Amino acid sequence: MTDSEIESRLAELGLVLPVAAAPVAAYIPVVVAGGLAHVSGQLPFIDGKLVTGRLGEDVSVEQGNAAAQACALMILAQLKAALGSLSRVERVVKLGGFVNAAGDFTDQPKVINGASELMVAVFGDAGKHARSAVGVPCLPLGAAVEVDAIVAVNPA
Repeated sequence: MTDSEIESRLAELGLVLPVAAAPVAAYIPVVVAGGLAHVSGQLPFIDGKLVTGRLGEDVSVEQGNAAAQACALMILAQLKAALGSLSRVERVVKLGGFVNAAGDFTDQPKVINGASELMVAVFGDAGKHARSAVGVPCLPLGAAVEVDAIVAVNPA
């Protein structure tokens, strides 16, 4: 799949690939080793603003789902920046989803579906992946959601 095909699929969804965000601490956004790209956890930015809050308190499942989709878009932006082209993506292997959630909140899977469904919408069957979706008491900068990824890549 070419970059233009991927961007066309995003456009059909009404989405635009953002500029890859700079790291906020002592790490790099993507490490490629052994044919896999390991993408650091990405935070949700919508219209340039970080989505903050806690699911089950002041963030709805729908807002959390949109935040997870924003994380997935940033994962794609980080991959494009690191690989030079999203056409090198062979398969999305795994997503790790972290949801800033109240103790009694149990809809983490519905929230992280925002990221999972985007990967399938963009890459088709190659976007289907293994996944975790866990609730945590807090996330960096008060983010509502964080998503990381492992992606199989073709050589340059």
